Amino acid sequence: MLKAFLPNDYVKNIYAITPEYLKERNIKGVITDLDNTLVEWDRPLATPEIENWFKKMKDHGINIVIVSNNKEKRVYDFARPLQIPFVFKARKPLRRSFHRALSMLKLSKEEVVVIGDQLLTDILGGNRSGFHTILVVPVASSDEWVTKFNRKVERIILNKFAKKGLLKWGESSSGK
Repeated sequence: MLKAFLPNDYVKNIYAITPEYLKERNIKGVITDLDNTLVEWDRPLATPEIENWFKKMKDHGINIVIVSNNKEKRVYDFARPLQIPFVFKARKPLRRSFHRALSMLKLSKEEVVVIGDQLLTDILGGNRSGFHTILVVPVASSDEWVTKFNRKVERIILNKFAKKGLLKWGESSSGK
């Protein structure tokens, strides 16, 4: 049961995921969460660092789709200036939004990675949909009220993973 929540990799932040890191794994596309994965949940626009990360990915031929449980306006306002396609009100961990993003990328599952900061939405949904998954440490220590409950459940799961030696939160499984 817990295996469904276990990411394939985990890193400290999105910047540890470089084009080289992805190309070594034959990854050509990224499905990424938005809030607390790319920027704080209450930051409306991309930081210059995130803009550079997107540019690096694009320059190396790696396409990205943002998949968020948030409302259209929030995701549109963030993604539009970057010209990044997106799925809003995704209802993660349900599979439908992941398949929709895959269709937008026009790649096979084996060529796409799912990146997110939550086990109960991003990682569970990505795993259930058959993708390689990467968990990142949340950008902010605070969360929207909806996410606060998930974080409590998540901590229980992370502690079980740590006791079994499967995941040491805050460290990196990729050596980055």
